[in-house]
Amino acid sequence: MGERRFYRKHHHRLSTDRPALAGRNRTDQALAGVASTVEGVGGTLVTDTPQASETNVRPRQGPSAPAREVRAAWKPTIGEPTRFEDVAEEVFRRYGRTWKPRTVAVNRSYLRNQIMPWFRERPIDEITRAEVQRWLASLHATPAAATRSLPVLSVILRQAELYGHRWDNTNPCTGVRRYRHRARERFVTADEARRLGVALAAHDGTSPVPASAIRLLLLTGCRQGEVRGVRWQDYREGHLFLRDSKSGPRTVWLSSPARAVLDRLPRTGPWMFPASTGTGPLSAGTLDRSWRALREEAGLPDLRLHDLRHSYASFALRQGETVLTIGRLLGHRDPASTLRYTHFADALVRDAVEAVGKSLAS
Repeated sequence: MGERRFYRKHHHRLSTDRPALAGRNRTDQALAGVASTVEGVGGTLVTDTPQASETNVRPRQGPSAPAREVRAAWKPTIGEPTRFEDVAEEVFRRYGRTWKPRTVAVNRSYLRNQIMPWFRERPIDEITRAEVQRWLASLHATPAAATRSLPVLSVILRQAELYGHRWDNTNPCTGVRRYRHRARERFVTADEARRLGVALAAHDGTSPVPASAIRLLLLTGCRQGEVRGVRWQDYREGHLFLRDSKSGPRTVWLSSPARAVLDRLPRTGPWMFPASTGTGPLSAGTLDRSWRALREEAGLPDLRLHDLRHSYASFALRQGETVLTIGRLLGHRDPASTLRYTHFADALVRDAVEAVGKSLAS
């Protein structure tokens, strides 16, 4: 049916004596949301890794040799070739409804800045793997943006098959090697946590709302957007019931110190952390400004707000929690997201082995 749909798109009939195309082999996986921009560093190209958005998919097989002969001999007789930008808009209009608003905005940014300058006005059915590789190589100065853009391009070309603009199983992004990205890992030590506590106490009088939000981030491992948008009605039975986190609705279990932070807050409106002006929640800009001032006072100028989330996981590992439990605490939908902490767990095991060995040898 793939060939009939493709020919019907161009008002062309396929005769019954032409060779059949290879069978359909679709994988209806969802594109992982590119919800935030990652600061990139220079690197080299590597084969797709399990963390990538379009991985763990069996490579699709293109048309058989006879089918390729049919395609080479066929030329549309009516209508112009479908342009890449037209299909991209169709994909964002139809498939983009499955993305969250933030994901749509980020993916549109990649489409506009990284993808469209290269593929604009290109016939969608003529884009090849070699062209995708040349495009990716042209983005070597911004490897992180290139790596994040590739899944967006892949979804556009995959959906182009479903919409009848390309032959089935011909996604040229499949198997394309992408840039290696060294993830920045920064964990708060016990001493740094104490310094943060001193700085937070100093901010309680001048900026109590941002200070309390930062305390909650450190004590829960939540994302800053999850904490800023929480309402008082979401706080029940000692838990936070998040309506729409990055991984969907989830429950955040609160420790006694975390509940004490919330119990000290005044309930003056629907938002747990209200903005200083207006009726909305605490803005990302206000929280970031407070964080920058606080980390300077604590002597931690390189510590990012998101590093508090990683630090929460590292503290849990030190207390003997399993990677599976930590994944649940952080609200990871994909277990692979939690596996980044396994090397830290291995380091803890090595330290324990050394400590036990020295103890027994003495």
